[in-house]
Amino acid sequence: MSFCRTVTFWYLVNVALSLVLIGSVSGQESGQTKIDFARDVRPLLSDRCFACHGPDAENRQAELRVDQWDSLVESRGEYQVVQPGESSHSELIRRIISHDPDERMPPTETGKPLSEDQIQTLVTWIDSGADWQQHWAYETPHATPIPASPSTSQELRADHWIDRFIAQRLATAGGSFSPVADRITLARRLSFDLTGLPPTSEQVASLLSDSSEMAIDQYVERLMASPAFGERMAIYWLDLVRFADTVGYHGDQDHNISLYRDYVINAFNDALGFQQFTLDQIAGDLLLNPSDEQIIASGYNRLLQTSHEGGVQAKEYLTIYAADRIRNLSAVWMGATVGCAQCHDHKFDPYTARDFYALSAFFADIDEEQHLKRGSDSIPTQRAPEKSFLDRIQRLQLANTQQQLAQQQLARPAGAEEGDSLPSTEIARLQQEIRHIEEAARKTMISVSIEPREIRLLPRGNWLDDSGDLVSPSVPGFLRSTFDVQSDPGERPTRLDLARWLIDEQQGIGLLTARVQVNRLWMLMFGHGLSRSVDDFGGQGESPSHPELLDQLALEFVRSGWDVKQFLRMIATTRTYQQSSLETAWHRSHDPLNRWLARQNRFRVSAEMVRDTALASSGLLVTQLGGASVKPYQPEGYYRHLNFPTRTYEPSADHGQWRRGVYMHWQRQFLHPMLLAFDASRREECTAQRPQSNTPLAALVWLNDPSFIEAARSLAVGTLRQPDNDQARAAWMFQTATSRAPDMREQQLLQQLLTTARADFASHPARAQEFLRVGLFHAESIYAPEELAAWTSVARAALNLNETYTRN
Repeated sequence: MSFCRTVTFWYLVNVALSLVLIGSVSGQESGQTKIDFARDVRPLLSDRCFACHGPDAENRQAELRVDQWDSLVESRGEYQVVQPGESSHSELIRRIISHDPDERMPPTETGKPLSEDQIQTLVTWIDSGADWQQHWAYETPHATPIPASPSTSQELRADHWIDRFIAQRLATAGGSFSPVADRITLARRLSFDLTGLPPTSEQVASLLSDSSEMAIDQYVERLMASPAFGERMAIYWLDLVRFADTVGYHGDQDHNISLYRDYVINAFNDALGFQQFTLDQIAGDLLLNPSDEQIIASGYNRLLQTSHEGGVQAKEYLTIYAADRIRNLSAVWMGATVGCAQCHDHKFDPYTARDFYALSAFFADIDEEQHLKRGSDSIPTQRAPEKSFLDRIQRLQLANTQQQLAQQQLARPAGAEEGDSLPSTEIARLQQEIRHIEEAARKTMISVSIEPREIRLLPRGNWLDDSGDLVSPSVPGFLRSTFDVQSDPGERPTRLDLARWLIDEQQGIGLLTARVQVNRLWMLMFGHGLSRSVDDFGGQGESPSHPELLDQLALEFVRSGWDVKQFLRMIATTRTYQQSSLETAWHRSHDPLNRWLARQNRFRVSAEMVRDTALASSGLLVTQLGGASVKPYQPEGYYRHLNFPTRTYEPSADHGQWRRGVYMHWQRQFLHPMLLAFDASRREECTAQRPQSNTPLAALVWLNDPSFIEAARSLAVGTLRQPDNDQARAAWMFQTATSRAPDMREQQLLQQLLTTARADFASHPARAQEFLRVGLFHAESIYAPEELAAWTSVARAALNLNETYTRN
């Protein structure tokens, strides 16, 4: 039904009925929390109304835009959709409470009826004047005065400016901060959050022994100075940009891109500002005199899924690739779902189909034809030697130069022309060695700009329809007033212009980009963003729980020079971050989802960190920084359906087995089963937050995956090196895994398991031998097989504890 029906008899009937409901709804207690449009009303309108009465002009009903104030309040003859201060005279309410299925909104077939509480929210909003605000994510962040500490009581004392925003909200809700977590908990929390690894026994002991006020700050500094910081941050960034070692489509063949991962790790370790980080990736090849690292960073533009099947339709896949790029770019930097405008104007946000194709035109200079050829070797690549070889190359080059200079002073034979030089086997040998190192260097895909191809607006996204307008590179229309970064207005805008627009806080949307990024950095330190919709800041996203704080964080991030390390350091030193994660009855009854941050959050660490924790606890972890992808053990036959060509998985047969999870080979179609069991992303699309599941598969991986069995054996060897006392050894093992000593009950259980395992393996020595053959790591022969197997069983239990892998 059209929204603007002629008023009929049913209108009079429904007005009478609505007065009854509105009377009961409007008569709220005076103490009820004030309705906030951004938090309470806009999400309702977006979810229930925008699909038919929103930005999408092609599918808009009744020429009504519920997302625009003027359309809502304009006179429509005998009624207004919203009459501020008069819900009883607002067509919006009448239609919502109508008993006529032909009139009721939302229509029954949408399956999205409004609850009484939601209707009450809309009624209260209209009766209180129908306050209207632009969507919060499109408003430029603005400074808010730092709240005064709301209380002198210890429960709400707030010294840090961030804590004052949190304390102000807690005071309003009648809550308070939780006590500061104990030192062991803080040691583990900070280590997991900042390095992705559990703390060593020495780190925990050092923190426990230091009672100074600066102990935590100094501990944070040591963690952030560790190369492991960059690896931890890279895990998240690689999810965002959908990094993988394979092409994704069709045969899911390997492609060369691991050097891009090294660039990301180094960028975080070197505290490269997020602005430069952005420029390097989107347009590193377009910078003036780009460095090798910036060229490698431009491999971001090659991370999309591609097909190298011989029979693909070129035009179809060019369309697919363009859409992939815009989905990722808008999600990563804008927190937006611009990809939804590929076929029609966005239904919930002001992005049009023209905006979509105008953004894709920025990338029309990338040679997509190379992605359509059989074999990814046709894509432009760059080689870079491993860091361990760089010094060797420099020494060889210096020796080569010295040899050549020395040779030029040698006497020339009679008849030799001026400038001729004698052949030198030493020079030839040096040059050959340099060539061998360079040829062995890893290749990585890069961006190379060509003449931009033609981009048209495709009606309904149909790649067969060439009737649409030609479009030039441009940013979304409703944001265009901020796009003025071109030095030469007559020239075609480039990817570099787009990248600058994304991070320019004066002439671009830099402040909006900063808000998206700090919300995600907050999530890394709390498990959830201040807006829990870390992937979508649009109309379907969730409003932030502390909007003023989120804006202030964005401004602070920009003031710091977009310094990720400094931002995380700041968060780590707050009382809000350092709170206990233990729940109380108040938390469960008043704020079960912890939106007010009256406590910290508990959650299992990510898939890569699960692996890293087992390896680190066992002593097997190899801490080499950077390098090619490695292949841990994997079930035989897992690749049996992977064709074009068929492949057999060959696990790494050296120390690569014990490298960090960030270096694991990422096969998009057949992701490693361990990664899948712990909710890792296939990286087919941008993943801003992984799901958290709790299934028996996780426990089965911990118990049976060869990597974890091997780690348990190594932990058992470390345990047997301790003084010959079962109780002390079991306590050492438990503390190595969890950073704390076991209590009496835990100690008893460990002893019982050890006794049972000893008896079992003593009765079945062949079983012990078989158990100890799993994996590459083998213990010294000084340990009796049955004893080592028994302690390995106990270690498996220690490495299967929830506490071992929980960040709390």
